[in-house]
Amino acid sequence: MVSNDSDPPVIGLSTYSEQAKFLAWDTEATLLHRVYADCVVKAGGIPVLLPPVSTAYDALVGRIDGLVLTGGADVEPSRYDQEPHPATYIRPERDAFEFGLFAAARAAGKPVLGVCRGLQVMSVALGGTLSQHLPETLGDATHQPAPATFGTSTVNLVDGTRAAAILGRETKVQCYHHQAIDRLGSGLVASGHAADGTVEAAEVPGEFVLGVQWHPEQDGDDVRLFAALVNAAQEGK
Repeated sequence: MVSNDSDPPVIGLSTYSEQAKFLAWDTEATLLHRVYADCVVKAGGIPVLLPPVSTAYDALVGRIDGLVLTGGADVEPSRYDQEPHPATYIRPERDAFEFGLFAAARAAGKPVLGVCRGLQVMSVALGGTLSQHLPETLGDATHQPAPATFGTSTVNLVDGTRAAAILGRETKVQCYHHQAIDRLGSGLVASGHAADGTVEAAEVPGEFVLGVQWHPEQDGDDVRLFAALVNAAQEGK
C-alpha cells in the first residue's frame, strides 16, 4: 500500500463500450466491473475510468500515474495475422484504444498491469500471437468452465521475476479465458504458468509492465498486484 502523505496516484482503468440495460434504459454504455475500482482503492490509488472513445493517448496517459488494461473481449486476430476462430468475439474499437494507451504508457515510463485480455493486448502489441480457443488445444474447458463461471487454478511463478516478488512462488487464482498466449511478444518473458503449461503471467524485465492471464480483481482480499502497481505509480510521480 502507498504509505506516504502525498496525493494518491491516479490509476486509469480501460473500460468496455457495450449495450447495457439499467433502470429504464437499454443503451450503449461505457462500463466496467466495479471490483476493479474497489481493488485500486484498497491498494491506495484513485481509480479513473477510461472509455474507448478517444485517440488522445499521450494526453490521457499524461493525466494518470499508472494503467490497468482490464479483461474483456478477444483481440482482433488480424493484429497477429490470423483468421478468427468461430468462438472468437472482438471489439476492434477497444483494441485500437488499448493498443494506443499501452504504447503511450510505455513511452512515458508509466507502470502497466494487464488483466486477462490485458496480458493478451500487451503481448500482441509487441508482436506476439494467441491460441484462439483453448478447449480445442488443451482438450478441456478448465480455464473457462461455463458462461459467467470462473475456473480455479494454481499458478507457479518463476524465481527472480517481478510476479514472483509480488506473489511468491505459487498462487491460487480465478480464471475466465478461452484464449491464451501462443508466442510471446518481443521483450516479454513468461513469469508464471498453470499446470497445463499455459502462460499465466508475463512481464518486461526492468519495467513495470506485467500481465496476468487470471482475474485478480475477483479476490478483494488479495490486492497485492494492484498494490504493486499503485506503489510503482507513486514512485514514478
